[in-house]
Amino acid sequence: MQRDFDRVDSMDTIEVALKKMRHFENECMIVDRRHEDDEYGLLLLTDIARKVIGRDRAPERVNVYEVMVKPVVWVDPRMDIRYCAKLFEHMNLIRAPVIENDQVVGIVSLIDLVLRGLCR
Repeated sequence: MQRDFDRVDSMDTIEVALKKMRHFENECMIVDRRHEDDEYGLLLLTDIARKVIGRDRAPERVNVYEVMVKPVVWVDPRMDIRYCAKLFEHMNLIRAPVIENDQVVGIVSLIDLVLRGLCR
């Protein structure tokens, strides 16, 4: 699990979001909830490539909410790694936020699961 991650507001433009990004190894950013009843989102670099660059759209004119995944499938930090891997397989996920006590505490990826699960 990556404990260092970037956050962005859904109303930010893609240009602003990319300028805020510091942890490129995660290949994504957490989209913060806008209010208590809202859900977290995920902004993936692959989605920016497909939905912005691939469609010849200007990053300064596209908002994060137009590209992000929301609601996002998330993982509890106590989840057994085998079940987490099965969840990723069933939902066709590459990465997901880890949420504890209603707060994002990290981001887990398939690579994290392999390294933690098989390379102990």
